[in-house]
Amino acid sequence: MLLKSVEPSDGVSLIGLKPAPGGPLIALPGVRAGRGWAGRYQAALLLGDVLLAAVTGAVVLVSHGGAASQAVELLWASLSLVAVWPLLLAGTGAYEARLFGVGSDEFHRVGHAGMVLLAVLGFLSYAAELQLSRGLVVLAVPALTLVSVVWRYVLRQRLHRRRLQGRCLKRVVVVGRGGAVLELVERLRHARYAGLEVVAACVTPGDRSRVAQAVGLPVAGLDDVVATALRSGADTVAVTSASETAAQYLRALSWQLEGTGLELLVAPGLVEVAGPRLHIRPLDGLPLLSVEQPRFEGWPLVVKSAIDRSAALATLLILLPVFGAVALAVRLSSPGPVFYRQERVGLGGRSFTMLKFRSMVVGADQQVSGLSDGNDADGLLFKMRRDPRVTRVGRWLRRLSLDELPQLVNVVGGSMSLVGPRPPLPREVARYDSSVSRRLLVKPGLTGLWQISGRSDLSWEEAVRLDLRYVENWSLTLDVQILWKTARAVVRASGAY
Repeated sequence: MLLKSVEPSDGVSLIGLKPAPGGPLIALPGVRAGRGWAGRYQAALLLGDVLLAAVTGAVVLVSHGGAASQAVELLWASLSLVAVWPLLLAGTGAYEARLFGVGSDEFHRVGHAGMVLLAVLGFLSYAAELQLSRGLVVLAVPALTLVSVVWRYVLRQRLHRRRLQGRCLKRVVVVGRGGAVLELVERLRHARYAGLEVVAACVTPGDRSRVAQAVGLPVAGLDDVVATALRSGADTVAVTSASETAAQYLRALSWQLEGTGLELLVAPGLVEVAGPRLHIRPLDGLPLLSVEQPRFEGWPLVVKSAIDRSAALATLLILLPVFGAVALAVRLSSPGPVFYRQERVGLGGRSFTMLKFRSMVVGADQQVSGLSDGNDADGLLFKMRRDPRVTRVGRWLRRLSLDELPQLVNVVGGSMSLVGPRPPLPREVARYDSSVSRRLLVKPGLTGLWQISGRSDLSWEEAVRLDLRYVENWSLTLDVQILWKTARAVVRASGAY
């Protein structure tokens, strides 16, 4: 039996299984590609790529001003581009249905196809002594790659909207022990954009009543997976790693699913470890799941630090008029300093002074004990939706996240990053356990997964989970994605109070 990595859903990494070549395919998500919405989605991708390649070739031809012989070669190259580009995308797997709607692998494969096309054009131009336009190689191919990525992004946003409306979904039966099943169900429901709708569960006998009450769905035993899936109209079976006698049970279940057309996905039980750190490593025919260690050193961190400081400094210079206007509004709205300084804990447990525009009355820290009964947060946090200490101008600053702008100074100084976990207070850190302390392995951030996922509306447990997910899987690509989504979160002002 072969293993194949599947894009994670809301931090849950899933592994697909399939039998040896020649057997019925049950592993690739989107195995029914070509039917229903998946087929229409693939057709839209293909049509868009063909049209984009045709437009790119036409632009190159129109802008060409060389000899007639070069024009003929360029015409053939442009016509070939219309056929070659979709074929390259298909060869790199950019049309695989398992990539639709989740993860960044789809975009990476388009980039891979673009690099291959550049290499092929360069080789042919040299080997066959073709007089291809430099514009075709240097400008047209990168532009075609970029617009193909944008086209996929546009279609993905449309797919996400449809999934949030309950369309274009795969029906899933979740299998495993009670606690693991409940956790996976919660994650899949939270990440509805991933397109996996839980319709039933199969659990150990002692967990059936508890799970049925919690999820409100049909619940059966571990021996009734196939019957439950067929009865509920499911097309996917997701198994948690916590099922009893996991190896033997999983092998037997995969045999039962052969010929049914049902996909089989496995959650390896590595909490918050996402796809980029998971790899399949075969050993004498035995597939092993290789988990890379998170890296908190090396050139990626150097690049991240350089980008952080330069981008923060540039933003500070651009927003100087905004800083002046906000400072004036704070000074006129209530007596006290413009900036609020607070001790926070950063990388390695080292304390630093975090800057914010003052949004509360002077002495607000001393009033916390008298307001503890009105705390709307759980865990170690203190939050109030209607905090009487917040000034009138402060409410607007918080709603628009303008009170956080002075933290750009912290980023330039190196105590914070543009993206990272929420900067904790010393009293919070004093109560951390060993797992929560992993938040301190990276610099705290001006924004992060918590910022784009609900901010103050998040529970303590959810905020910690998001921070740990970032720590375990951070990358420059993830930082760019978070910064992109932060603007939308700020505009919506969801969870800002």
